[in-house]
Amino acid sequence: MPPLRVAAAQINPTVGDLEGNTEKILAFLAEAEDAGCDLVCFSELAVTGYPPEDLLLKEGFIRDARLALETIAAATKECVAIVGTVVSADDANFSLGSANDARFGSPGGDGRPVLANAAAILSQGQIQGLIAKRLLPNYAVFDEQRWFVPGQGSDPLFLIAGNPVGVTVCEDLWSAHGPAVDLADRGCSLIVSLNASPFSIGQHEARRQVLSERVEETGAAILYVNQVGGQDELVFDGSSMLISDEGLVKARAASFVEALMIADIHLTQGASLENGDVRTLTQTTRSDEPRIEGDVADDQGRDAEIYDALVLGTRDYLKKNGFSDAVIGLSGGIDSTLVAVIAVDALGPEHVRGISMPSRYSSDHSKSDAVELAKRLGISIDTVSIEEAHGAYGSMLGGVLGGEVAGLTDENLQSRLRGVLLMGISNATGAMVLTTGNKSELATGYSTLYGDSAGGFAVIKDVPKTLVYDLCRFRNERAAQQGTVQPIAVEVIDKPPSAELRLDQKDEDSLPPYELLDPILAAYVEGDQTGPELIARGHDPAIVARVVQLVDTAEYKRRQMPPGVKITSKAFGKDRRMPITNRYRPDMEPS
Repeated sequence: MPPLRVAAAQINPTVGDLEGNTEKILAFLAEAEDAGCDLVCFSELAVTGYPPEDLLLKEGFIRDARLALETIAAATKECVAIVGTVVSADDANFSLGSANDARFGSPGGDGRPVLANAAAILSQGQIQGLIAKRLLPNYAVFDEQRWFVPGQGSDPLFLIAGNPVGVTVCEDLWSAHGPAVDLADRGCSLIVSLNASPFSIGQHEARRQVLSERVEETGAAILYVNQVGGQDELVFDGSSMLISDEGLVKARAASFVEALMIADIHLTQGASLENGDVRTLTQTTRSDEPRIEGDVADDQGRDAEIYDALVLGTRDYLKKNGFSDAVIGLSGGIDSTLVAVIAVDALGPEHVRGISMPSRYSSDHSKSDAVELAKRLGISIDTVSIEEAHGAYGSMLGGVLGGEVAGLTDENLQSRLRGVLLMGISNATGAMVLTTGNKSELATGYSTLYGDSAGGFAVIKDVPKTLVYDLCRFRNERAAQQGTVQPIAVEVIDKPPSAELRLDQKDEDSLPPYELLDPILAAYVEGDQTGPELIARGHDPAIVARVVQLVDTAEYKRRQMPPGVKITSKAFGKDRRMPITNRYRPDMEPS
């Protein structure tokens, strides 16, 4: 049998942009059709964008999504398209199983429609089938049981150019002994998997392992397509793959870019297809062109993936929300430096503006480092001293407090003055303020509400301080490899971190050294370990007790922080929902 020509359309949809997403799907569909593909698949909920969240509660949105799907179906010809979308239980030929959940309109319910996260199989101008996602994740950033009910029963197989193809949606392939096994048992030789899998450190390796396990479990080849792009705090990296029934990577799309991955694959004819629903869509392969082997994109390495995720997340957050420009407070420190470099890579230097806001405590090297950074990046920079305002506000506040303003109050006053200036520039120019706080600072509360936290997007919110340094070194290495100017001066990387809000201030005056702090934070925040467990692992008891207290008491601050790119397994946001009012304090003394 001739090889099957398949394509994975790795697109960057925008949540709620049904018209724009439809146009993008149609463009990729046309390209796959012109390339002689037998099959092209799109990502999970590609029509609506992922995750659409409570847009799914709007009946008008569901109706419009259905109309968009019908538009896409009408454009199909010989190439079969598999497209992720939302469907209602009212759709013909679609079984959701039990719909007796009170949330979805049973007696005493709230009248919401019964919805499924589905894959639509389209060809010859028609919707040929609908497959409901069965396993609905309700962990980490996922909350799908809020909106969907699971599919039940036995899903059909589709004969495409004589090859039995089964369809799964994201989690259905991730679980052992799940729906993929049933498809294989009924003779499926290719499993198409539609995904919206967010990026996090190590996720690429985890996916590859899961796909290998499914191939071994089912004996079927897998066409895995994943969404790409930023959506609020999530970044989707794409990295779509075609895995042969021998477990070999036949093709892989590059990460963090839109792509149409095309490859030819020989499939082993499935077992008996007599059991269950089998629907013939096409009889013979369409292409008589030379075989397309498929490109396998190189692994970029951890720091490159993280950096590119931050760039894409920043670019999409601004552009998808109608912002073209960004403004950043440049202190000359490592954090604002990294944010500025990411912003330039995301938006272009002409769309990034730096503001230096020195005080009486700002060192000469910090002021000159900010100017040098702007020169290297090719961005504009303005210097606005806060000294006059600092003195005036100090006098005003001192009159209320009955004495000189000092200590933390005076430090935070400076930070808040800078926040006021940046937000004023934002109001006047329409540029979004990018905040510069890192995960280590946010975790411990080493930030100022309405000061350095004031802004629209927190680019490195999920980047620990030690990783900030790694990313700065990586970006300089990339520049050296490309033969361009290294954007970050070595002096900025080498100097001790300081907020410069008082004389001779260093971060280590208030926090443990970052090389000790960050591993504790990772275990406590991302690993959900308790203080006693951290001490049992060998961490210094005094440091653990101090860090735990800082993290727990700063929860109210974090609730008021702007969104930022998620890169770790657990960021501050949707996937970590700790109560602000919380008195759980386990005894850290040895028993």
